[in-house]
Amino acid sequence: MPHTSLSIAVVALHTSPFAAPGSGDVGGMNVLVRATAERMASEGHHVEVITRRFTPDLPAVSTRPSGVVLRLIDAGPATLRPKGEQEAFVAAFRRGLDDVGDIDIVHSHHWLAGMAGLPFARDRRVPHVQSFHSIAAHPSTALSEGERPESAGRLSGEEWLATESDAIVAVSHAEEHTIAARLGADPERVHVVLPGVDATLFHRAPRTVDPRPYVVTAARIEPLKGLDLAISTIAAIPTERRPDLVIAGGPTDGYESHVDELHALAADLGVTDRVRFVGPLSREDLAELFAHASAVLVPSHSETYGLVALEAEASGVPVLASASGGLLEAVSQRAAALLPTRDPLEWARRLTELLDDDILWNSLSAAGLRFAHERTWDRTVHETIGVYRDLLGRAAHESWRNCA
Repeated sequence: MPHTSLSIAVVALHTSPFAAPGSGDVGGMNVLVRATAERMASEGHHVEVITRRFTPDLPAVSTRPSGVVLRLIDAGPATLRPKGEQEAFVAAFRRGLDDVGDIDIVHSHHWLAGMAGLPFARDRRVPHVQSFHSIAAHPSTALSEGERPESAGRLSGEEWLATESDAIVAVSHAEEHTIAARLGADPERVHVVLPGVDATLFHRAPRTVDPRPYVVTAARIEPLKGLDLAISTIAAIPTERRPDLVIAGGPTDGYESHVDELHALAADLGVTDRVRFVGPLSREDLAELFAHASAVLVPSHSETYGLVALEAEASGVPVLASASGGLLEAVSQRAAALLPTRDPLEWARRLTELLDDDILWNSLSAAGLRFAHERTWDRTVHETIGVYRDLLGRAAHESWRNCA
C-alpha cells in the first residue's frame, strides 16, 4: 500500500510509557514504547498511546510535546498498582478503548494490554500486533530464582494472544523462540525487531576515579534482577581495590521489602559505605551516571532483551552481564563479559581484571560504541512500521477484515 501516514493505537495497560524507568513496574518496555511512539509521530504518523489512569491529576487526553497523544483510561483505582492485580482491570479498560477515534492498527504491549487490545481490534476490524516483553513460565517449568509463578489466566491469555494476533513483534531471537515453543505461535507471524538506543543521550565521558571508580547496576529492585549478586561481587573485591556500586532504580510494586533485604546484605558483607541506592533516575540523569562509570553490571536471572546493557555500550562503558536470554543479543561479544556463572568470586575476578587493565577497558569501550551506533531507534521504527504495512497490505485476505 502507499506509504501514507498511519493512525496507530499503542496499548500499554499496566504501566505508563511516560513514567520514570526503574520505578514500580516501569522498565525497558516503557523505554521502547515511548521511544518508538515518539519517532513514529515525528515521521508524521498519528500515534495514540493508551494506558490505565495511575493518578487522578492528569487529563484524560493530552498531546505530548513530541506529538504523541496520551490517553488515560479509568480502570481500577487511579493509583499505581502491582501488575499482578491488574487482570481485574482488563474489562473496564476494554470499555474505555471505545472512546478512541479512527485507527488503522492496534499494537499491544504485554499480555494485559493484549487482552483488551485484541478484542478492540476485532471490533474495529483492524489488525492486532502483540508484543509480550515477558512470558509466563508454565507451572511445570522450573522457575529461575526470583521469577514469579503466574496464574492460569496469564498462561491461557498469552497462548490466545500468540495464536490469534495477526502479528507478534519480539524484542529478541530468544523471545521469538519462547513465543513459538511455549505459546505455540505460528513462526511466520513472529517478527524480531531489536530495540534501539539514543546514542546522543547516552554518550561517552571521562571515567570518575576520584576518590575511586564506581560501577552501576540499573534495574527495578526485585529478586529477578539479581542485585544481590552485584552487592556480593563488590564485597568479594579487596577493600583497597574495591569500586563503589551505584544502584539506580526503585522497588517493583509488591517488592518494597526487597530494598531492605539488599541493605541488610550490604551491611552483613561490610560494604554499606560502598553501595549507594540512588532511586529511579530520569533518562538524562541515568545517561550522565553511565557516562562516568567504569562498568555496568547486569546480573539478572533472565532478561527478554536487556536494554540497559545496550545503553551502557552507547556510553562507552564495558558491561558484565549474565549469559542468558536476550542479553546475549543486547551486547557485542567484544564489548562485554557474559558470565555463565553466578559465583560472586568469578564476577569479582572479571570486574577487577577490567578495572586494572586500561588496554582491555578501552578495547571493550570502543567495541561497545561501534555496536550501539548500529542499533538506532530509527531502525527499530522502520522495521516496526514495515510489519504494520505488511499486515495492512494483506487486508483483503486476512480474517480480521471479516470479523464482526
